[in-house]
Amino acid sequence: MFFKKKEKKKYDSKLAEWLDAIIFALVVAGFIRIFFMQAYRIPTESMESTQLAGDFLFVNNFIYGAKIPFTDLRVPGLRMPEKGDIVVFVYPKDTDLDYIKRCVGVAGDTIQVKNKQLFVNGVPFENPPKSQFGPDTLQAGIRYFGMETFPSDRNWNRDNYGPIYIPRKGDVIPMNAQTFSLYQDCIIHETEVKPRLVDDNVYLNGKILSSYTIQQDYFWMMGDNRDNSADSRYWGFVPESHVRGKALITYWSWDQKISFANPIDLLASIRWSRIGRLIE
Repeated sequence: MFFKKKEKKKYDSKLAEWLDAIIFALVVAGFIRIFFMQAYRIPTESMESTQLAGDFLFVNNFIYGAKIPFTDLRVPGLRMPEKGDIVVFVYPKDTDLDYIKRCVGVAGDTIQVKNKQLFVNGVPFENPPKSQFGPDTLQAGIRYFGMETFPSDRNWNRDNYGPIYIPRKGDVIPMNAQTFSLYQDCIIHETEVKPRLVDDNVYLNGKILSSYTIQQDYFWMMGDNRDNSADSRYWGFVPESHVRGKALITYWSWDQKISFANPIDLLASIRWSRIGRLIE
């Protein structure tokens, strides 16, 4: 009887050690994922041929400053996104989704697209080395059905777009019929109140809003596969608070269209040359 009790105590002690180790490992893994690095899978073709659908990435959360869970606070980072960074961010129209695009404009920049060529502050933006464009160019001044761009009251399209100013923290934006559609989403995001446009007047909380002071920086994101990318041209600005991290390295890649029910074909689709590739 004495030996059975001793063995039981020894077993309970080992079980407790294992549980402590598992809990500690989970806490450390969660801490790393939130504040330093997380995994992300490319779900669509919007970044081809820079990143392919089926690429698995590690994303650096530390560089921009990770957001503390369940709060609006952010750990100080090394810097904010710069033009050319490939960024993972929360999709502004659905906060349950993460998107990945290239940052092509930062707060204070003016964006314009002329016959597919992107201009930033009036200067042609160098196209990424592996960017893709379709053969057809949409005519300027026409809003195409089924390809509606942001905002809804401008005759812009994916190939001829803007100019549009990216708001910066501290900017005082005059609010009227001309600016309402451009910046109402910023107001909604920052105040959680939807403004109303009546004739030429903008109302917020029942009072006329003649101007609005922007409370954070915003960014403009576009896919490298320019004619096949749902990006800022279609849904607008990305607030600083939605930025997650900078794409760092591809750690795995295969053809995601192949089902796990076909393991041989799936394994044969592994893109070995992409594994371990730094992302630029």
